[in-house]
Amino acid sequence: MDELETGSFSKDPPPSVWPKTIRLVNWNVNRGLRLREIIEFLAETSADVILLQETDVNVRRTRYCNVPREIARALRMDYVFGREFEELSHTSGASPAYHGQTTLSRFPLSRPHLHRFRRQSSFWRPRWFIPPLEPFQRRLGGRMALIAEISIRSRTLVLYNVHLESRGSDKLRCNQLSDILLKVSRHPVDTPVLIGGDFNFDISNAPAELIASACISNPFLPLEKHRTIQPGMLARPVAIDWILTGGALSASHPAVHESVTASDHFPLSLELHLP
Repeated sequence: MDELETGSFSKDPPPSVWPKTIRLVNWNVNRGLRLREIIEFLAETSADVILLQETDVNVRRTRYCNVPREIARALRMDYVFGREFEELSHTSGASPAYHGQTTLSRFPLSRPHLHRFRRQSSFWRPRWFIPPLEPFQRRLGGRMALIAEISIRSRTLVLYNVHLESRGSDKLRCNQLSDILLKVSRHPVDTPVLIGGDFNFDISNAPAELIASACISNPFLPLEKHRTIQPGMLARPVAIDWILTGGALSASHPAVHESVTASDHFPLSLELHLP
């Protein structure tokens, strides 16, 4: 399998103009273990664009299902899957098991590519003294951003679907976030940009100045004391999933759907507006 897999199940013709509002959902779906419930929630949202993290392809724990393709088929959307890791403890015979990010859209997706962070944790690396068993999670690959574009009438929205490192320090995660912001800064200043994903730390404190200096907005900052992971994973409520906007893009109605239990993370949603 290549690093990217793309497909289209949309039955609608491409729009001739940008809609007034684009509804977006961001969600770490915990491999897709509860796929039916995940699809049910996403269908209820009527989202136009969906960013998913931790989606499996041909992995034993999700019954060797292609989770991105099944979601796209059920929702009748275009999709692109970016391979983050090869899961060495879940491979079936000659067919490798993969894990990564998926971007889905009701509009055609173009120019998909990966941006792997320059700094990575060595935690997942296979070692001769660690058996390739499921509890040890040995992997090949690295954390990255899955980038894709939506273009309508010469106007382009750039989507960054990110998954920062869960192991290591906040310093490493800040470095990976800086890596993304540097890449974003290379777009023309008015290019609509969206950055969503599992950041694996609270970016409302230490990195806030870094984000602001890059002219990036965080629509979820006003939601005080919200959490994006299920209770019990950490001792206190914490937000580690985020959606950021930049360029000529504004957002409204940010929401965290804490009643949804199909993953160990809660879905985030908001409405996007292009001038």
